[in-house]
Amino acid sequence: MRDRRLALRNFISTPAKDGFRMPAEFERHSGCWMLWPERSDNWRLGAKPAQAAFAAVATAIAAGEPVSVGVSAAQFANARARLPRDIRVIELTSNDAWMRDCGPTFVIDAKGRRRGIDWTFNAWGGLRGGLYFPWDRDDEVAQKVLELEGADRYRTSLVMEGGAVHVDGQGTCLTTEECLLNPNRNPHLSREQIEQQLHGYLGVRTVIWLDKGVYRDETSGHIDELACFTSPGHVALTWTEDRSDPQYEISLDAYQRLRHAKDARGRRLEVHKIHQPGPLFMTAEEAAGIDVRADSHPRRAGDRLAASYINFYIANKCVVMPRYGERSDAAALAKLKRLFPTRTVLAVPTREILLGGGNIHCITQQVPRPAGKRSGR
Repeated sequence: MRDRRLALRNFISTPAKDGFRMPAEFERHSGCWMLWPERSDNWRLGAKPAQAAFAAVATAIAAGEPVSVGVSAAQFANARARLPRDIRVIELTSNDAWMRDCGPTFVIDAKGRRRGIDWTFNAWGGLRGGLYFPWDRDDEVAQKVLELEGADRYRTSLVMEGGAVHVDGQGTCLTTEECLLNPNRNPHLSREQIEQQLHGYLGVRTVIWLDKGVYRDETSGHIDELACFTSPGHVALTWTEDRSDPQYEISLDAYQRLRHAKDARGRRLEVHKIHQPGPLFMTAEEAAGIDVRADSHPRRAGDRLAASYINFYIANKCVVMPRYGERSDAAALAKLKRLFPTRTVLAVPTREILLGGGNIHCITQQVPRPAGKRSGR
């Protein structure tokens, strides 16, 4: 009866109709979910360097909130040995390790309830530009996590990923046209129809559309590389002063759109520029350590990497940001400390994650704490 009730809800209702909203990432969490990397065609040297980076991210987050990591059966013993004991390790199959995108997007209501949205996942483009095949196990991850969390599920046919949206928790959503209007996601839906879906599933009233995401971002321009809310009315934006860099025009256009936009409460946005690192490129040595497969995205020496400091994770007590070993690291760290004065900002080396196509925000998914609930810490 319970499964039939949930299936019926998928067809006749949305979170917004049921009084739910997606909270901002800077609101309180009950925990964080991640997946464990192992694909040798995406992560170099059998994914060992990436596993070390994932473990460092998980350890940093676990200082402030509980962390759960989904791991394949073949990698369970290895992950358990490499992760601290206070991090929960659970056998959970997937095609890769991008929990932000294939995992659930949680929503909460004023009654203290928590549910989750299960977007349809097609590996960032399906057979028209997707990054690997098959992706069927990834498309099951959200349902599995929601079962483990004991949260009711909204399954939607909308093809989307969690990294495609950022919200302020007060009715405003940020996204990009490059991603959500891409014909490899929902070619049968217009911009207005997609916006109505965002209203219904995220519980937002205003959608601020930016044009493109970070240059060479292989997810088709996810917002979480380009811009995010740091608090109501405040947006951090990746930036460069180099007019010869293709990123300059992208960031300038985003800045102008943000400066002219108003959020759901009628406020003008204050935009905080955070200079990008690099540009950074994949080295020949790094490319040589990646297996080649016909059904996955090729990675070659000289490829520009979509490096950004915006791809950070906001935990209860800390902000975990990428560190690239660049001179720009210090300035980005200082800016985030000013933007998050009540949290400790931790910089974790994440080039190995970047080599796989994303960064800290891409590999994490927060579990919000509903009103009246207490976390495990």
